Amino acid sequence: MKAWQSYRQVATKTASPAQVVLLLYNGIIRFLEQARLGFGLDDPKEFNETINNNIQRAQAIINEMNQSLNMTEGGEFSEKLRGLYDYFDRRLQESNVSKTETGIVEVIKHVTILRDAWSEMMQGGGNVDAALLARGASLEDPVAQRSP
Repeated sequence: MKAWQSYRQVATKTASPAQVVLLLYNGIIRFLEQARLGFGLDDPKEFNETINNNIQRAQAIINEMNQSLNMTEGGEFSEKLRGLYDYFDRRLQESNVSKTETGIVEVIKHVTILRDAWSEMMQGGGNVDAALLARGASLEDPVAQRSP
């Protein structure tokens, strides 16, 4: 376990900013998958703690990514990401309070799309905006439907 922690620290410190974003998306997905495992637990304390703690970890990453957006230079792309990150945070909060999987599953789906598009952009040296737009129509629909 200690070797794994050391590896993750080195990988994070030596990663490019684009690689860090990919690691963060993977972290969100990993924590939300762990939260989903909590729904299978019989002990009420373990059930609640597993779901709550892992959702909060995913929310912390999402909120950090949201606060790190460069709204001045990012333009419309940053605005769209901010809207998505706010939406993800709200859906996870709803799932945490109600202890239901619906919002967790939805956020995993959308973050996976973002992660895959980001990975494609990194591999192809292309524009992340174009990669997201190629797959992103489904990303805007939930926000438009649920935003207050």
